[in-house]
Amino acid sequence: MKTFVVQLLFLGLGLVFSTSLCAQDTDQSAIRSILDKQASAWSNGDLEAFMQDYWKSDSLTYFSRGSITKGWETTLNKYKKGYPSKAHTGQLTFKIAQLTQISENAYYVMGEYFLTRKVGNAHGTFMIIFKKIDGEWKIIADSSC
Repeated sequence: MKTFVVQLLFLGLGLVFSTSLCAQDTDQSAIRSILDKQASAWSNGDLEAFMQDYWKSDSLTYFSRGSITKGWETTLNKYKKGYPSKAHTGQLTFKIAQLTQISENAYYVMGEYFLTRKVGNAHGTFMIIFKKIDGEWKIIADSSC
């Protein structure tokens, strides 16, 4: 009987652990899908679609070139000013180096971005923080260099 209870306990722990890993895989897959969707929108010159998975809040934080931008609308306008045409947006690809869970409802993504474009190619690094808000993954902070 004691052996049965121990086996049952390990089975229960195994189920809890595998369920947690399954949820983490699902979350990571959803986040990767968002990044793929963003790369596609950017490459089509559609900055509004690119921004759809950013948190639509005045608390959204974007850091680039030594300055902090706060807010969804302000960030979108900064992108529009810096990338005024398809020649400037070009073709975007991401290389994800790390996608790590930092809490039950948050992940960070570190990687590189590559822009192939007519006005000159660009390459840099980024760190993005995703948070699940109202059941959806949203970018709440983005730092790009």
